Amino acid sequence: MSAFGSVFMPEMAISWFDGSSWSESQVVPSESLHLHAGAHVLHYSSTCFEGLKAFRHEDGSIKIFRMDRNIDRIAQSSELLALPEVNKEQIAQMITSIVAQFAAEVPEAPGSMYIRPTHIGTEPAIGKAAVPTLESCFYVLLSPVGDYFSGGDSALRLLIDDKNMRCPPHMGMVKSGGNYAGALQPTMKARAEFQADQVLFCPGGDVQETGAANFLLIDGNEIITKALDSTFLHGVTRDSILTLARDMGMTVSERQLSVDELLERAAKPGCEAALSGTAAVLTSVGTLIYNGKEHSVGNGGIGETTVKLRRALNDIQWGRSEDKFGWLLDI
Repeated sequence: MSAFGSVFMPEMAISWFDGSSWSESQVVPSESLHLHAGAHVLHYSSTCFEGLKAFRHEDGSIKIFRMDRNIDRIAQSSELLALPEVNKEQIAQMITSIVAQFAAEVPEAPGSMYIRPTHIGTEPAIGKAAVPTLESCFYVLLSPVGDYFSGGDSALRLLIDDKNMRCPPHMGMVKSGGNYAGALQPTMKARAEFQADQVLFCPGGDVQETGAANFLLIDGNEIITKALDSTFLHGVTRDSILTLARDMGMTVSERQLSVDELLERAAKPGCEAALSGTAAVLTSVGTLIYNGKEHSVGNGGIGETTVKLRRALNDIQWGRSEDKFGWLLDI
């Protein structure tokens, strides 16, 4: 099977901002993006993106999950990066139309169509290191996908890093490529030295997130996760899981969580930990590695509550249970 996100639909939706207005969106070959070598994005990382999914239901209909939240977030990211203001209505039209065009390619469960809206600065001006780009491009790529983590049903291993941050504190809310690039070397080192799947960044002992997902600790009937602030990504899947947990009668505590408390709670037999994200959905964490020592989370395997929450989310996404929160959009 191809690696997650490595297969693309042959066409994408695209629009260009010329400094004053957005062009009419077009559908063009996915390989036809042309940039000047001096484009702002290539030198000063003026880029942000989103990740959302479309799902095929048993009746053949296609539904997009929580598109409004992702559009709001890329608009916020664009503003925080000083990119040109996006047109939310146009983005919605671009996403729904390109998904409708390739509706026949949306995989059946457990697969989905991953949707990648992207906004990049295109003005050719290498003298603008401290000045925003006046021109930009917005496009929407599609990629049919399966599971993000190749380990399948095995629990993940996380290396706790209590010294470094995933990204600068004021950039945490922005879904930008630079944030992911900054986490690459620590993650590669953790894989080589500890066979870890991800690094859990906990600067100063404050548990935040991994390089590509939000972190949740599940202790009995309580979910503990960092309260929203500017230092980490406000995940749509995170919000969905917490909403489902509250609906199930669980206690959700959005607050500071220290590494010491994390390890203390993780040692309990029934404790669980999980990573949440559009790609990861909700994936169990079985081992925490800290100061060279391995700590099992609960029994070190797949958590029952994690599976229950993941299934509850998937059942809504694939139409197996009622969408009482209004998260699905028909195309």
